[in-house]
Amino acid sequence: MPSLMNNSKGFTLVEVMIALVVLAIGMLGLASIQAVGLQNNATAYMRTLSMQSAYNMADMIRTANDTDGTVTASFDAVTSTYNAGSPPASCIQNNATLPNCNSTAMATFDIFQWKARLADILPSGRGAVTRTGEIYEIKIMWDEDRTGVTGEACSGDSSVDLKCYTLHVQI
Repeated sequence: MPSLMNNSKGFTLVEVMIALVVLAIGMLGLASIQAVGLQNNATAYMRTLSMQSAYNMADMIRTANDTDGTVTASFDAVTSTYNAGSPPASCIQNNATLPNCNSTAMATFDIFQWKARLADILPSGRGAVTRTGEIYEIKIMWDEDRTGVTGEACSGDSSVDLKCYTLHVQI
């Protein structure tokens, strides 16, 4: 019997080492799953922000329609470029609309604020609005992968184009 015990020395140490390797691989897998989950969460958050921004612009267009019965032409072709300078004069002071404010001035101010918010909340955030008949196409674009792409074709190729969310609204 003593010779049988001598042959099995160190066997438990090998088992412990194998268990540690398996545990380490499992922990790396969990870390990878966590990283993918965080990335997907960030992507979902950016898509939610873009959707809310598009609906915000739709509400601005509807509000402009409510003030004088027709949608102001300021919303017909909003380009995606944003010039971060001083905003145009506001029509609102002390939570009241100024009497000499017209729908065009209000639309200009709203568009400036909308573009500034997009640039602030989304990486390379941009927005554009086009009108065809009674249909407005509101397009929100951002650099989802943060690679510095600038294309606005919305092709789905993230190596060339920005990620796009498009909303069609009939006013």
